Amino acid sequence: MSTPTMAASTPETIAEIGRTFYESLVARDWSALRRFVRDDATWTLPGDNLISGCIVGGDAVVEHLRTIAGFGVHFKLDHIVVSRQNVALLLHNTGRRGDVVLDEHVATVCRLEGGRIAAIETYLSDVPGMNAFFVRAA
Repeated sequence: MSTPTMAASTPETIAEIGRTFYESLVARDWSALRRFVRDDATWTLPGDNLISGCIVGGDAVVEHLRTIAGFGVHFKLDHIVVSRQNVALLLHNTGRRGDVVLDEHVATVCRLEGGRIAAIETYLSDVPGMNAFFVRAA
């Protein structure tokens, strides 16, 4: 996969960054994802579970994505929306672990700097459901 840049920050190039980020996630292409994330990137997720809180650093962000994917989450892209300088992915994430079901609508807002993700903030439709799904094994 090629990595789009923000040489010209048009809505099309911004959307392409979001689309390529999503495609890399679905393909589990961790090295491609890492190229999208700045070394000093942050990611904030709500809730009180294994993946909640504020993650700092590009490697940590990608490792966090690996953890989420490792729970068997299926990522379905509903829409990519753009602002003048940033991109958001509107997703429907689903998964099942035994009797626990994840059925979550997600807005992942990415603040871009220089064509790379500098910060991510995630908004969720069902924080209690996410808390029940993302628990450490006993």
